[in-house]
Amino acid sequence: MAYPYAKEFITDAKGHIVKVVIDWEEYLTLIEALEDEGLLRAMKEAKNEIPLSLDQALRELEKE
Repeated sequence: MAYPYAKEFITDAKGHIVKVVIDWEEYLTLIEALEDEGLLRAMKEAKNEIPLSLDQALRELEKE
């Protein structure tokens, strides 16, 4: 199996990979991709919801 971002593997006594070392810039790229995916999922979930006015949204936030 290929691990494109992996620079180094840390294994346990049985040889199972338990940690992976990657470059900082590649880490940031992966985090950004995960955040983008999360945003996309949230947008899809909210697609059919009725938007709130600013006053309604502020009242909802005050309830929490």
